[in-house]
Amino acid sequence: MLNILVGHSYFLRYDRKQWERGKPYPPLATLQIAALLRRMEHAVGLFDAMLADGVEDFAPIAQAQRPQLVVFYEDNFNFLTKMCLGNMRDAACRMIGEAKADGARVLVAGSDASDHPEAFLAAGADAVLTGEGIGALIELVNRLERDPIIDPEAWTEGVAGIATRSPAGTRVTRLGVVPPDPRISGLPAWDLVDMPRYRALWMERHGYFSLNMAASRGCPFRCNWCAKPIWGNHYNQRPPQDVAAEMTYLKQTYAPDHIWMADDIFGFHIDWVSAFAAEVRASDGSVPFMIQTRADLSSERMATALATAGCVEAWIGAESGSQRVLDRMTKGTKVPDLIAARQRLGAHGIRVGFFIQLGYLGEELDDLLATRTLVQAASPDDIGVSVSYPLPGTKFFEEVRAQLGRKTQWDDSGDLARMFQGAYDTTFYREVRDLLHREVTDPGQDLDEDWAELLAREHLHRNAEPTPAAWARRATGA
Repeated sequence: MLNILVGHSYFLRYDRKQWERGKPYPPLATLQIAALLRRMEHAVGLFDAMLADGVEDFAPIAQAQRPQLVVFYEDNFNFLTKMCLGNMRDAACRMIGEAKADGARVLVAGSDASDHPEAFLAAGADAVLTGEGIGALIELVNRLERDPIIDPEAWTEGVAGIATRSPAGTRVTRLGVVPPDPRISGLPAWDLVDMPRYRALWMERHGYFSLNMAASRGCPFRCNWCAKPIWGNHYNQRPPQDVAAEMTYLKQTYAPDHIWMADDIFGFHIDWVSAFAAEVRASDGSVPFMIQTRADLSSERMATALATAGCVEAWIGAESGSQRVLDRMTKGTKVPDLIAARQRLGAHGIRVGFFIQLGYLGEELDDLLATRTLVQAASPDDIGVSVSYPLPGTKFFEEVRAQLGRKTQWDDSGDLARMFQGAYDTTFYREVRDLLHREVTDPGQDLDEDWAELLAREHLHRNAEPTPAAWARRATGA
């Protein structure tokens, strides 16, 4: 039996926007790995960075447990980890160094580590698990258990699906994209979480307590800006009975008021959602929940099934109100579908949020104004606005690779800095974001003059001389 410390590096306090938002969730994938290692009969502890004050909290926990192995396994269900935020990479590298200095072996897994293993290996990691990395993790743990003082090179020699350092540089043995590993099953190690601390922050900030679950792993769609270093285009659903059993367990054990289903795409099949609804009702385990989905999956039957299951909020990747931009993204949805899905879900009492993405390749003013028109026409209950972010491994990244400068990742999720040459600059997109939010938060307010002023100012900045009246007509579509 090994003494293993499992952790991650997403510190809510290092992401100012998300700290102010105040909606922390336990690291679901990290807890799944902890549960897997427990089933292998190892002693497992948890370092949960989410609510830690900072990296300085890691050393006392590690020194108290004295682990033989530290596994930094990022939460693949937390979309913020896919953004490879600079603050979190720095934190991970500092903790890797501290764990190595204390004599532990160190393994790292996550989107950023899969894309850029060199940074983590340079910090002292013995190996980076590429992709989901379950097979490699199990092999390395078994080897270390058989020989706790095995030479580091012999420990990782011949293991597929990892990156290591050698005198010649970084050596990567990739397996390619593989389906979600079936050995990740059953309940995550929920008992390792400091649940009272999560509850206290939720209650202080919002007056209710929310937890997270996942009914599936992966996404089969092919938006060309979406990075998929963990599961590729594979999609795997858990049996509806298992998901209902976990929801029932959480309700009975921790009494959350709300659950975020962290799936990239929840439900997908109407029959699955209907079966889940029946199971969770039979066990009296239903908790109001929020999902992420697509407009083209939100049929009338799906909306009915979701409402029956207890869905109270659905977030749709709308991205843009311009069909030209959506087609260039290979999004696969139509603008009228976005409006119809919002209305259909809303009619069943489900709040609807839109994810909006600004600044995609080729986007011009008319496309931005089309997004404004979409927000006005659909009138979503909420929106989340970001700027196109080129992630390694995507077609989008390859298209802009030659334009990338020194800044290749955001420090935190509120950064919104442009990292490639686009039509407009960072300041302009931040102002567009603010106006779009105002369209939602105060739909009765006339913002035509504000839009006209922004557009006119931008064109004056480009040495054009439009009149405010001309831009007012363009902003309103007159």
